[in-house]
Amino acid sequence: MAARTLLSVDFEVFGKVQGVFFRKNTKQTAAEHSIVGWVMNTKRKTVVGQLQGERANIRIMKKWLKETGSPKSRIDRCEFRNEKTITSLEFSTFTIRK
Repeated sequence: MAARTLLSVDFEVFGKVQGVFFRKNTKQTAAEHSIVGWVMNTKRKTVVGQLQGERANIRIMKKWLKETGSPKSRIDRCEFRNEKTITSLEFSTFTIRK
């Protein structure tokens, strides 16, 4: 059996992403795809966070952050940084940070 490839990637979502349950929906979507990490609002009216999980699930989550988001959100763009392969997950769940 092939070893799982685990990835870690930071993200920032720009647009109308605060006050539209974006963090709640991100947490729910991450949980559905066995993604761990965190998400939080910024003072710049963006949402930032970190995703960790299997490569295929990270790909799904990145697409969701770029194209879907929460029902009332409007995503102008999403930037991904610091993508790297990791040997183990650094988080046990996906959390919303204040």
